[in-house]
Amino acid sequence: MRCKMNQNIKWGILLSVTLILGACSGKSSAKKAPENETVPSCCQNVPSRFGSATQKEKQGMVHIPGGTFMMSGDNDQARADEFPKHKVEVSGFWMDIQEVTNAQFKEFVDATGYITVAEKKPDWEEMKKQLPPGTPKPDESVLVAASLVFNPPNHAVNVNGGPVWWNWVQGANWKQPEGPGSDLKNKENYPVVHVAWEDAMAYCKWAGKRLPTEAEWEYAARGGLSSEIYPWGNQNVDEGSVKANSWQGQFPNQNTGRDGFYASSPVKSFQPNAFGLYDMAGNVWEWCADWYDADYYKTVKDGVVNPQGPKTSYDPQDPTVPKRVTRGGSFLCNDAYCSGYRVAARMKSSSDTGLSHTGFRCVADISEN
Repeated sequence: MRCKMNQNIKWGILLSVTLILGACSGKSSAKKAPENETVPSCCQNVPSRFGSATQKEKQGMVHIPGGTFMMSGDNDQARADEFPKHKVEVSGFWMDIQEVTNAQFKEFVDATGYITVAEKKPDWEEMKKQLPPGTPKPDESVLVAASLVFNPPNHAVNVNGGPVWWNWVQGANWKQPEGPGSDLKNKENYPVVHVAWEDAMAYCKWAGKRLPTEAEWEYAARGGLSSEIYPWGNQNVDEGSVKANSWQGQFPNQNTGRDGFYASSPVKSFQPNAFGLYDMAGNVWEWCADWYDADYYKTVKDGVVNPQGPKTSYDPQDPTVPKRVTRGGSFLCNDAYCSGYRVAARMKSSSDTGLSHTGFRCVADISEN
């Protein structure tokens, strides 16, 4: 059956701000989104569980030594928002060796009673603040607890013609990743998905950790390499041995499954980089702490120490919606579309967006004790 984007799917995509896979190109005269640096209220009453970095070391983290690197794109696949190349110095920190799993997130939810964004009915009064003035309110059948689930067409499509491979599925969330009737059986060791930035922040606070800055994430992904394209070096993702979970074949309708997986894979399914970090390329996109600004690198082109990202968000493709950075690519990434598994590749999404290919990992500061 031909896959069509019906009105409900269009509204779901609009409300969840899901156009995060397109390349960021061009300029816009639109103003930057309003500054909003406060931590979401969802995190304010979440108790911390852990203490010092010494304790965290025993809980699946590795020490990333401080250093200096050149941040930005390394080949002709790099997009405009990846330039200019600039010098960045980062202090040492601890980083999870893997993406947060379903089992780990369940432990957090069981301990706190936390309810994710995807499990809540959208607040139209808040949503419309991020939409063009005059946008009509959608039907109540769309304003339901839901998330976006990958739904591949059965035929070739124009990948630049809009993301027709997403369905707004009522009842889809981290516990039911494909929607009602699905569950996490035998997926305890898979990365948790359908988590919004707010959800990731809440987990980090409970775990006594935080989200990585975009600079920390790229520095860690490079694993000590200087200007290589991928965490493993410069060999193309589809050449030689399988290196990451990505889309192999014609995106989005045909996946050869050469890597052994059609969708996400258990953490640690592929070789780690030189820092001992798994899945820094492919599997699921990972939230970073920073606001996304397409022009941010231009403001730090002369070099920067421990950058925390821009003060405001600016996406010329979607200027009314504040976005956060995601990094690392996912099982949907393919050279014909986004090549998001490159260490310098930048992507973005609104903080209240959850998708079936987005998760996160945590970092922690080095304790002085």
